[in-house]
Amino acid sequence: MREALKDANVSRETTGTALKTRPIDKEWPRPDRCRVITIANQKGGVGKTTSSVNIAASLAMHGAQVLVVDLDPQGNASTALGIDHHAEIPSIYDVLIEDAALDDIVVPAPEIPNLHCAPATLNLAGAEIELVSKVARESRLRRALESYDTDKFDYVLIDCPPSLGLLTVNALVGGDELLIPIQCEYYALEGLGQLIRTVDLVKAHLNQKLKVSTILLTMYDARTRLAAQVAEDVRNHFGDVVLNTVIPRSVRVSEAPSYGQSVMTYDPGSSGALAYSEAASEMAHTGAAK
Repeated sequence: MREALKDANVSRETTGTALKTRPIDKEWPRPDRCRVITIANQKGGVGKTTSSVNIAASLAMHGAQVLVVDLDPQGNASTALGIDHHAEIPSIYDVLIEDAALDDIVVPAPEIPNLHCAPATLNLAGAEIELVSKVARESRLRRALESYDTDKFDYVLIDCPPSLGLLTVNALVGGDELLIPIQCEYYALEGLGQLIRTVDLVKAHLNQKLKVSTILLTMYDARTRLAAQVAEDVRNHFGDVVLNTVIPRSVRVSEAPSYGQSVMTYDPGSSGALAYSEAASEMAHTGAAK
């Protein structure tokens, strides 16, 4: 297990014990500038979209202005936020390929005030190929964000597809921070070194500001020794960037998107909703402390 983490080197800007999770406040502190956070892991099924949606919803429910950019052709984040995203809807595809403005596609989430979404449609499935011939193909999302008034948001969360293709590279170039969800199972650690090497290449050549700021342990099953071992190894390797909060396996979290909701509105008292709220609180308070 430790072998799988050998190549995954992350620079740490802080040392010592991680900040403890604070209790839920009515309104959490807001950052002094918009935090653009890419949520990526090339392995599928580790909770990228689930984490994007529920952290965004939780931040919005505690006073922050949040934008979710759905960069996954499956459009699951758009579905979970109750956003219509059939083929005729203006989407992030139009921004990346047709040079449309983000202003033309961003829509409010119907269930949660303060939360907005740049939806994805199936058209995005062909964007990987179409981007190859585009000028500055790796930085088209960043240029769109720079042309957009992100100052009206406290957080922009970019949900990535399960790959390290051009869509994910655009997200890494467009973000200032990277959040990596890691499933608490052994196979989830395989390929993590490749992701970190990709991050290092992007940082060296395309986006010097990018840093791994947050690692979130997901699908934690307290009944198994393996989950505890994975969590321990990840914490030992990555240190303070790993959130104290772990996300447990939860049926409610899985059910919520089928109703076009995040778990925060579908079942706010469930273990999954409470865990995501705690994780979002850590991000909000730790970011404010920095």
